[in-house]
Amino acid sequence: MQFKYKGIDSDGKSVKGSISANSEEEAKKKLKAKGIFYQSVTPSTEFGFKSMMTRQMPGTTLSSFSKEMASYFGSGMTILTALKLMENQHKDEKKYYSFLTEIRTQVEEGKSLYAALASQSVFKLPDFFLQSIKVAGQSGKMEEVLTNMGNFFALQNKVKKQVANAMAYPIFIFVVAMGMTGFLISFIVPKITGIFQDTGQELPQITQMVLGLSDFLSNHYAGIFISLILILVLGKLAYSKIASFKKMVDAFILKIPILGGLVQNHELSRFSYILSLMLNSGVSYAQAVRLASTTFSNMALKDLFAQASQRVIEGNKLSNALFITKGVKIKRNFMQSLALGEESSEVASVMLNISKLYSEENEDKLKLLLSLMEPFMMLFIGGVVGTIVMAMLLPIFSMNLSAGGGM
Repeated sequence: MQFKYKGIDSDGKSVKGSISANSEEEAKKKLKAKGIFYQSVTPSTEFGFKSMMTRQMPGTTLSSFSKEMASYFGSGMTILTALKLMENQHKDEKKYYSFLTEIRTQVEEGKSLYAALASQSVFKLPDFFLQSIKVAGQSGKMEEVLTNMGNFFALQNKVKKQVANAMAYPIFIFVVAMGMTGFLISFIVPKITGIFQDTGQELPQITQMVLGLSDFLSNHYAGIFISLILILVLGKLAYSKIASFKKMVDAFILKIPILGGLVQNHELSRFSYILSLMLNSGVSYAQAVRLASTTFSNMALKDLFAQASQRVIEGNKLSNALFITKGVKIKRNFMQSLALGEESSEVASVMLNISKLYSEENEDKLKLLLSLMEPFMMLFIGGVVGTIVMAMLLPIFSMNLSAGGGM
């Protein structure tokens, strides 16, 4: 993340600028280390043209890049030769080709692979990926780290596809249900209301409610539609650009029953997997914790682990740091397993087991939820349509009864 700051330097001059850090606390510590007495430190909204045009590299592409580079390193090729070969193979993929060309150009100028990846402007790359490449270059384990990264991104893409495929049918049913309900209330119900108005009889409460809703939707459907679109667009923009809003929403999501547990399982599984990979690649524990902390998508969890990682750098155990840091409550079995791994110096293997456990747990829960969602959606559609039909039929039955009683 980027943070904007204002302050005074060691010479007493006013300074302002931006600094990269995983959390506000880390940004403040970096400023102190530079001799800058900060007056304000705020997350950068990054509304610039460049940030809008530069998008995150797709996981499939990043997985492919990592695996290809690893295979070329394994065959003894230099970085430059591997990049030239990849350029020739991907000429038809314009943006990816530009990415490879920019990296190759910078490597030819004498930059390391890490420096070239960090300074290229075609794609945004995850911080933990860049730092992993940097450490791999220093430790001589580039092939192993790239292979692990390729497998990780491939696994993440597989999980996303499974969830997307599983959610496609329930979402389709929900959209059809909403469309059907809107059509009935906006177009069918108004045509029937004339019958009731001619009778002059008092209508049942449920019929009055449906007619009122029908009138409101018929008269304001355009405004409602535009308002919903604006709310969705502005909400998404605020979520992606305003760190405090994103953190508030993410913290709320973690408190939602069932959904919060699924999200935390997924996030902790990914963190555990990356931490295990880093430790097995020879990265120091404090550095591995810091790198793995950048993988969180949930801002509330990311902020918690970023603060805890600073305490790990200062000499604390991660389990203790998480316990004393204020923020989201982490699952008890994760904390216990982490503490056990730190005590036995088997953090890498324990975290790998935790990652597999949470992945399997989420898979089972998702299968159960999705199997229950289909009948629930059918009941929901039946209930909505049944309510509308009942609201229309009750006055008709009432008129028939009245007519029958007068004979």
